Parts: sequence; structure tokens; C-alpha cells
Amino acid sequence: MTTVLIIIHVIVCVALILIVLLQTGKGSDMGAAFGGGSSQTLFGSTGASTFLTKATTAAAIVFMLTSLTIAYLSSNKTGKSIMENQPISTQQQKTDPTAKAGEKAAAPAGQNSAAQPAKESKQ
Repeated sequence: MTTVLIIIHVIVCVALILIVLLQTGKGSDMGAAFGGGSSQTLFGSTGASTFLTKATTAAAIVFMLTSLTIAYLSSNKTGKSIMENQPISTQQQKTDPTAKAGEKAAAPAGQNSAAQPAKESKQ
């Protein structure tokens, strides 16, 4: 379901961008408002809404609904971790600070066993 919502959301995003870019701005009527003889005024009513304004409103509503739905679905995920059933590797066991006190980690390769007791006594 989430995949379908994301596909719809992307399509609506592209449609909304295209619809907004196709519309003419209100600045094009500004020159006519100052003595151009146009029937529309600068701050007056815009008349009947065009198809593009209705399409913009519809696309904006669908965009907001899909955004909210995707946000809700992603916040309530109860999926399990893919790492949940993985065994702990031997390297993680050696460096794990939460290892039991009675267990001693093997010395890393390349170190003397004589140098290790000196480190333990300093702690």
C-alpha cells in the first residue's frame, strides 16, 4: 500500500509543478490596472476560476492527503530488524565491553601474552 501511495504522491508532485508553471501570474494584469482600460482591477475579484486554478486546488488537496498518509504509515511501522536473528561474530565477542567478567577475550594476533597482564594491573 505504501508503494502505491508513493507512486501517486510523485505523480501528483509532478502534476502540481507543471500546473503551477503553466498559470499566468497576477503581475501580467498589473499594467492594465493602472489605466489600461481593463475590466479587472489589481486587487479586485478575479472572476470565474479557470480550469488551471481548479486543477491546482485538486492537486494540492491530493498532495496533502498523500503526504499525511505516508507520514502516518511510516511512523507506525512495526517491522522487525533484519539483524535480529544474526549470531554475534567472534570479532564482536572479543571487543564487546558487555562481556561477562569471568570470560577473558582472546589476545589479538601480534601481541605478546606477557604484555597483557601488565595492562590488566593498570586498570
